[in-house]
Amino acid sequence: MPRPNNREPGFSLIELLIVVAIILVLAVITVPNLLRSKIAANEASAVQSLRQIATAELSYSTSYPAVGYAPDLPSLGGPPGCTPAPANACILDDIVTSRNKSGYLFFAAGFVGGGVTNTTFVASAAPQKFNTTGVRLFCIATDDGSLRSKPGTPGAVPATDVPTCIAYPSM
Repeated sequence: MPRPNNREPGFSLIELLIVVAIILVLAVITVPNLLRSKIAANEASAVQSLRQIATAELSYSTSYPAVGYAPDLPSLGGPPGCTPAPANACILDDIVTSRNKSGYLFFAAGFVGGGVTNTTFVASAAPQKFNTTGVRLFCIATDDGSLRSKPGTPGAVPATDVPTCIAYPSM
């Protein structure tokens, strides 16, 4: 039976353009939400990693009382199957001690406080790409052990000492 009009079966160019326009509108709406959720996930990972570093610092100071807190972040880790020693305590995995995880840069160090042992430490994190991998800076210091954060800025680096960390507001 012939068709009542002379149209070929299929979609017209206008119909295809309307579908493409709808897809573009949906993409404009969803991409920013996707980026915000990725930033939130990166920040949650950074916070968890800082808590792991703080716990590892306490374990390190208990295991090596002559040293106190670990002098740097790599001292808390070591290669898989390592033998614990002050230079590589094998407490943290190598992903965290590589100083780079989930779009954040990490720093940790112990500081000598009047004697020969490290009596304080700071652990901190800053986003690698501000507004893409994260928007806040985080840190934990021995003074009160609370997690602190502040808004970041492009090019910000992790806090490298206890006074800088203590200046961040508590979470």
